[in-house]
Parts: sequence; structure tokens; C-alpha cells
Amino acid sequence: MRFAVDFRSLINRDNNIAQLIVMTVVIFIVMAALSPDKFLRYYNFESITYIFPELGLLSIAMMIAMLTGGIDLSVVGIANLSGIMAGVFFHAVLKDAGVEGGVMVVGLGVVLALSVGAVAGALNGFLITRFRITPILATLGTGQVFVGLALVLTGGPAIVGFPETWAFIGNGKILGVAVPFVLFLLIAGLMTFVLSRTTLGVNLMLIGSNPRAAVFAGIQKSRMIFYSYMMTGVLASAAGIILSGRTNAAKSDYGTSYLLQAVLIAVLGGTNPAGGRGTVIGVGIAVVALMLLSSGFQILRFSNHLIDFIWGAFLLLVIALNAYKNRAR
Repeated sequence: MRFAVDFRSLINRDNNIAQLIVMTVVIFIVMAALSPDKFLRYYNFESITYIFPELGLLSIAMMIAMLTGGIDLSVVGIANLSGIMAGVFFHAVLKDAGVEGGVMVVGLGVVLALSVGAVAGALNGFLITRFRITPILATLGTGQVFVGLALVLTGGPAIVGFPETWAFIGNGKILGVAVPFVLFLLIAGLMTFVLSRTTLGVNLMLIGSNPRAAVFAGIQKSRMIFYSYMMTGVLASAAGIILSGRTNAAKSDYGTSYLLQAVLIAVLGGTNPAGGRGTVIGVGIAVVALMLLSSGFQILRFSNHLIDFIWGAFLLLVIALNAYKNRAR
């Protein structure tokens, strides 16, 4: 009941949520009408619950970076590097110790992967807050560093042979529900709480919406931004864990198209690229809408190049419309 009340108040407060819901319903109806036999299959929707969590987590990470007026172009590099580091760890432990990939070993792999994300995010935050490097340039540079490090660790090919317990994270089911989907809901719920109910979340919103007022309020801007990029790195690592678990492999160039889609989803979900506004619920609905659209495109056999063109054009259109609405206000 409390959730329903909060959700209704959110819709009343943010018209973008209502628009996203309408858009999602329209996409569903159109795709179902164009190819009902294939689009409405249970397998199609089940596949979406396995694939969209990794993109959803990257989009939430992008949204958090945008809250302070920044951006993180290294999220895909962090995700892949985290999966590769876990793979290297598993190969070393399982080969040298001759042990099975049980829960203990996989737990250590998860901690290692998340630690990689935290360190990578801290590096981004340090460059942005201490050296005053523009976020887009700082994260573009570190993203290339992470990709290069991933290439050094793997030599180019994908690293394979993850433990079965790790694969369960990306392919398993809990009470008939995909494990990645369950993990996404838990993490999304946690981030919603952090951004709406904690001092950190309120400060991030204020820094993005009115930096001068944040300074007068005594908010330590640099520290808050540093924490936000650490959160972004950890979320990217969580996406990398799910991606490597689903594919049973990790490589430096996996999910390269996710970067553009994460930016698009964050903006489409109501995040202001200039900072100060964004919700996890909006991003979640936007992910569902684009996954339905992407699934429909693939069923209709659209070219991948054409799909990339559509995503880019869609992103420009959304940014232009948001800019127009902001000027109108």
C-alpha cells in the first residue's frame, strides 16, 4: 500500500513517468501487432529478463553520474574489466588449488569484481574532483585505460570457463524468476532508497540543481561527487558480473553498444544531463521500453547498423525535446 501511494505521488510530481508508461504501452501494442506470433511468446519476455538487468544497472550508473552534471563514459570498460579480473582469479584458484568453484570461491570473485569497480570509480572521482578534469574527458581517458588493461590480462580473446555457481548469477532462476532480474530489483530498490532517503542522495540532487546553493549549505561538493563516481563504478561492476555470468565469458569489447544505450535510457528516463534531476524508477521504465523496442527490431530483422542509427537519432530527439521543455518552463 505504501509503495502504491509513493508511486502515485511520484507520477503526480513527475509527468515524465506517466509519459514513459504510455510510451512503453504503445511500443508493446505496436510490436505485438506487427509480429504477434513471435513477440508475444513467453520465451521472448523471459529472454528480456535475463538481458536487460545488465543494461539497466549501467543506465542507473549513468544516471547517478549525470545527477551532478557529469557523465561516465567508462562504465562498459569497468564492467568488462571486473568480469575479466574475476575470471583471472577463478583460473588461478581453480587451477592451482584444484578446488571446485563453490559458493566461497564465487563470493570472493564477487568481492574482487566489486572492488575493481570501486577502485575504478574512485580513480574517476579523484581525477574529476582533485585535478578538475571535465568528467567527459576524464572518464573517456580512464575508459580506454580499463580497456587496455583488460586486453593485457586476456591477450585479446575472451576469458572463459567460469564456475557453475558464477553462471547461476547470470542464467539461474529463483522460484521461476531470472536471477539477474531479481538482482536488478534489489539493487534498484537500494539505489532508490539511497537517492531519496539519505543525505548523500539529497546532496547529489542539490549539487546538480544549484551548485552555488550547495556551497552555501555547507555541502562538501568534491566529496559527494567522489562518492557518486564510486557508486557508479560499483554498479558497473555489478553489471559486469551479470554479463560474464550470462555469457560464461568476459572480454574487453563486450557490450560496446551499451554505452550509447545507457546514455539514451538515462536521458529518456527523465535524467537532466545538466544535473539535479533523475529517478531510478524512470530509468527502469525506460529500460523496459527500449528492450521491448529492441526485441521487436530483432524479430522484424532490422539491421544492427540501422538499430544503432535509430538509437543515436532517438537520443538527439529526446535531448532536443527536453531542452525545449526546459526553456518553456
